[in-house]
Amino acid sequence: MPHSRTETIFLGATTNLLQRLRTTFVDASTRRRDRRLLARLDPHLLRDIGLSPDDAQSEAAKPFWRP
Repeated sequence: MPHSRTETIFLGATTNLLQRLRTTFVDASTRRRDRRLLARLDPHLLRDIGLSPDDAQSEAAKPFWRP
């Protein structure tokens, strides 16, 4: 039996919401991991990527939900 227009709209909206939630979760997890790794880099490695230790510490201190 074919879906009604309302069912199709609802399913599309639900799928879109789940995709956005997944993307948000993956982005936050990636930021958290990257900031933890950044906090552990040696000063000479930070210089190699163009960051000062203060810049790295400032970035690493941000909560995972802040871009």
